[in-house]
Amino acid sequence: MSKTIYWHLPGFCYFKLLNITLIDLLKKYPSCFHDGYTIGSVYGTFPGAIWNGGRTVLGFSSKNDVQRTLKEYNSRNIPVRFTWTNPLIGEDETKDSLCNMIMTQAQNGMNQVLVNSSVLESYLREKYPDFKYVSSTTKRIVDSGALQEELKKDYFMVVLDYDLNHDEAVLKSLEPEASRVEILVDEICFPNCPKRIEHYRDEGEKQLQFEVAPPFECPNRQQKKSFQDCMKRPAFISKEALAGYIDRGFENFKLVGRGLPMDLVLESYLYYLVKEEEQEFIRREITRTLQDAQMKRAAQRR
Repeated sequence: MSKTIYWHLPGFCYFKLLNITLIDLLKKYPSCFHDGYTIGSVYGTFPGAIWNGGRTVLGFSSKNDVQRTLKEYNSRNIPVRFTWTNPLIGEDETKDSLCNMIMTQAQNGMNQVLVNSSVLESYLREKYPDFKYVSSTTKRIVDSGALQEELKKDYFMVVLDYDLNHDEAVLKSLEPEASRVEILVDEICFPNCPKRIEHYRDEGEKQLQFEVAPPFECPNRQQKKSFQDCMKRPAFISKEALAGYIDRGFENFKLVGRGLPMDLVLESYLYYLVKEEEQEFIRREITRTLQDAQMKRAAQRR
């Protein structure tokens, strides 16, 4: 494959060791991976950041945590993309000290921000102009005309609503701007969910309140999730079908994972990025690295 295909990976904090290991293996054993595939960014949030949306991530992040994580990715030329998509952010919340500290530490011209709230986006663009801004799928843009209008705006990329992944008319209309459209290929949530916007708002409220209870009432919530479940969803794009999207000019693909089990994420990495005959080798290398790190942490606690 002559063109470069960019993959955007989940959980830059929660899956940090998995992501760093994959990135290093891609560099060390490029022949094990599909030709032209590279990592375009790692997306997610630092724990406790109230601007975060899509999934509630509680906890605490120190300046050292932020600096160390940014350095691990950026030193490998991998952009970190913040999921600042909480739809409930207003003027007061733009003053949040943790989120502004994170942005200050990351403003090196390499990193990116996913946006939803117009209030927060305006604030960020004015105060932090060196970031690349990406229109989030959490906006739930399913109208073709509205999608075209979104692409006319000053966005580095626009993430397609996954319910449009197989809409032939929409895909055809996007071809002139295909390189700026990012496609989520393995979403696990229900298709055409009528509660999706409501769910995003509920997650945003929980992030602001630092509280995950009560859980959002969703028929998908209690289900034990696996990559096989992703493959059964109507929005799923198989690795065989990807060639058709690439031929149309699409080159940015996103993998699901925030709030999901690590084994699901690992399976998606192997399925999409690694040549079939090399998957067991790469799996062993990743598993060995993760186990070594776990043993090292256990020894340090003794």
